[in-house]
Amino acid sequence: MIDYSKFEKALRHLQAQFENYRSLDPSLPELIQEAVAESVTQRFETCYDCLWKVLKRYLIEELGVPEVPNSPKPLFRLANENRLLPSPVEHWLGYANTRIATAHDYSGEKAREALASMAAFIHDAIDLCQKLSGRKWE
Repeated sequence: MIDYSKFEKALRHLQAQFENYRSLDPSLPELIQEAVAESVTQRFETCYDCLWKVLKRYLIEELGVPEVPNSPKPLFRLANENRLLPSPVEHWLGYANTRIATAHDYSGEKAREALASMAAFIHDAIDLCQKLSGRKWE
């Protein structure tokens, strides 16, 4: 049986911090605004990593797929072939690119790009979580 708790917790933390980011008072000091934005990016990285690892386990344990890749992009393609993804595979490949970019760019530009895709990622991640776990997101 697959334990979804770490993925769910990471997703809830990302969702909550993204809401904090979206509701920030623009009069707050820039340093505070940047800190919240950086926290969203870090929570995205954690959530994304949990997501693709749970998806891998699902393909192996629940679907019995014999050969499962050990990296996100090929894994998303395989999940798409097995009709697991709630949105087009191109979205998931984009999330993979975002994850790679946030880990290797310290200028802030990639973080801004990641924040721009965060609402879509959270929505897709919730849909995937519900599909894999069979539980409604609350």
